[in-house]
Amino acid sequence: MNEQRKTPLHDLHVELGARMVPFAGYSMPVQFPLGVKKEHEHTRQACGLFDVSHMGQVVLRGPNPAEALETLVPSDLVGLAEGAQRYGLLTGEQGGILDDLMIVNGGEHLYLVVNAACKDQDIAHLKHGLADHDIEVLDRGLLALQGPQAVAVMQRHCPAACELVFMQHARCMIDDIEVWVSRSGYTGEDGFELSVPADATETLARRLLSEPEVEAIGLGARDSLRLEAGLCLYGHDLDTSTTPVEAGLIWAIGKPRRRGGERPGGFPGADIILHQVAEKDHRRKRVGLLGEGRAPVREGAELFDDQGQPIGVVCSGGFGPSVGRPVAMGYVAIGQAEPGQVVQAQVRGKRLPMTVTRMPFVTPGYHRG
Repeated sequence: MNEQRKTPLHDLHVELGARMVPFAGYSMPVQFPLGVKKEHEHTRQACGLFDVSHMGQVVLRGPNPAEALETLVPSDLVGLAEGAQRYGLLTGEQGGILDDLMIVNGGEHLYLVVNAACKDQDIAHLKHGLADHDIEVLDRGLLALQGPQAVAVMQRHCPAACELVFMQHARCMIDDIEVWVSRSGYTGEDGFELSVPADATETLARRLLSEPEVEAIGLGARDSLRLEAGLCLYGHDLDTSTTPVEAGLIWAIGKPRRRGGERPGGFPGADIILHQVAEKDHRRKRVGLLGEGRAPVREGAELFDDQGQPIGVVCSGGFGPSVGRPVAMGYVAIGQAEPGQVVQAQVRGKRLPMTVTRMPFVTPGYHRG
């Protein structure tokens, strides 16, 4: 068995009493002594600090980097303003999703953040597809400061970051540390993602944790927070057998890249994906599911219609502490995807009713200006 890699905050997590687990090849904190439910609630009410240094951080340099990366993703990157961030998808030749990622226009380069579990294959994919460009893998830590009081904390340490709105990026100094700041996150709350030189990550984390509003938060609460926010986790809600249209991510396909747009297609799987966009020709769709009672409905639970016919499967699920009910996401047949329809989830030999609902399950707190 390969030894688990460690983030720059590994020793700090242990010092804080975290329960460490293997995740995407890293030793990561699943929870701290506060516990998953209270960590979740604290992030919704105040501010949580997450270690996401296991994610891959990459800089793409070379001629016309936005045009180059558009050959691998369906996003409108040529139209992305300097200092702006956009959600993107790496697609395969059959229209499936190889990974989802964040893309920042850094001026003469693009800054990318890719998922930990996919980063080695993503980097290989980028190097193969963009052979004339320089792909630099960065040795940096990554922190996420999330919650309604995150802006108050950042105001003390980096007032300039508080001028950003959702999905904007800037480079700031926090004392003597250069920090790349994006006003974004994975919880549905306002907050910031902070890319930091690896050797300064612990210093910054300790400064932020010393603030009265801030608690260390583990992977357990990160998962329940992102689920309530209706956000996808690669390998669960997205994979190579799922197209962006089936995943409900049509909005991630830039209008200039669609049929009739200025730069239609030109990315892997474009014919399949753009056909689905234009003709609404797909058989299943990702939907939100609200349960009754307290019993969570987990990933892998089969879904049935009222005639007992199988119609889909749950891809993410659990109890939503902020919703007070079981919440899940699943893929269902198009005929069952309208909000308000009731489906049955198979849980330990019983069929539990769940109602198809729009997402997110909680009202987002993003700061849009």
